[in-house]
Amino acid sequence: MIENLYRIIDDHKITLIEDDLSQLDPLLKGLYFDNIILLHKNIDTSAERTCVIAEEVGHYFTTVGDILDKTELHKAKEEEKARRWATNELIDPTMFIDAFKAGVSNRWELSHFLGLTEEFIEEALVYFKKLYGERITISEYTIHFDPLWIYKSFE
Repeated sequence: MIENLYRIIDDHKITLIEDDLSQLDPLLKGLYFDNIILLHKNIDTSAERTCVIAEEVGHYFTTVGDILDKTELHKAKEEEKARRWATNELIDPTMFIDAFKAGVSNRWELSHFLGLTEEFIEEALVYFKKLYGERITISEYTIHFDPLWIYKSFE
């Protein structure tokens, strides 16, 4: 996953800089502007790093202008577009089936299996529910998005 993001960054000549972003905002993990991704150097896990980079690359493809102030509706929508891009890049519903087949039984295990944060997966499930409805059937598997559960049909 992360390798594909780095390839996109290279292909589109985006500069990735790690720095201490806490002076800008203590909660800020990443920032995109003018073909530059600023990534907080103290991101705790590779899963979080992957999710933050994906969202910032998503801004490259989807966002126009300064959207730091999320209180304005159109800026919040721009943030949502970047998150959707990141979700589509990192998660495919078939990955939930792969996790099911591997015996994954809870959100923590799922986040480790996918190499993504639990928060990112939660947001992805909300997005998939909006996109597909309550559930989607792929081959003999049905994925329910809220709450997440999967079953295999034996017809």
